[in-house]
Amino acid sequence: MKIFATADLHGSQYRLNIALKNVEEHSPDLVVICGDITQFGPGDVAKNFLNQIPVETFVVHGNVDTEDVLKGIDESKATNIHLKRVEKSGISFIGIGGGNPIPLRTKLSTPGDKTKKSMGNLIDNSTVLVSHVPPYGLQDRVFLGMHSGSKELRKMVDECKPRLVLCGHIHENPGVTKTDKTVVVNCSMGKRGEGALIEINKKIDVKMLG
Repeated sequence: MKIFATADLHGSQYRLNIALKNVEEHSPDLVVICGDITQFGPGDVAKNFLNQIPVETFVVHGNVDTEDVLKGIDESKATNIHLKRVEKSGISFIGIGGGNPIPLRTKLSTPGDKTKKSMGNLIDNSTVLVSHVPPYGLQDRVFLGMHSGSKELRKMVDECKPRLVLCGHIHENPGVTKTDKTVVVNCSMGKRGEGALIEINKKIDVKMLG
């Protein structure tokens, strides 16, 4: 599977146009947007942006996406995967939108299942975890090298060992980090870069764009 992932559009049509250019050039099977679609709304901007993407799209909201942005996502043709597990081509995607902190006891819903299950019971080494914020210590460096990611998410990654984490939020630190079991990709286009192209086969190959 080929994925184009990006984050931190912040309501900029210019940035969206860059994303659309990459979609056209690389023909991904799936687009993943890791939050901050808007700059504090409104929801119509999110709906308009997501409806311009010509490929199936999974999305979570970011810390500056307001409540009406969630409505805009749901009204768009994209799939809101916040606190949900969805599958594409046999690969499970789990979404965690918003900002810090991320509660470890968050419950998730799955299609066709009326009961919610704990996130820890649904994440395993085949999962793609889509978050707005990065795990603490992994592609989360801000000024002076300080870490600004989520400690709760880092604990979850260390315990559950998802195969891939896609995130944004930290504009200053787009790139790739590999732990023993997990590939973490900060695909933010907030400051530099244009997102990431990820190929998932027996192994994961990542190309940072821009």
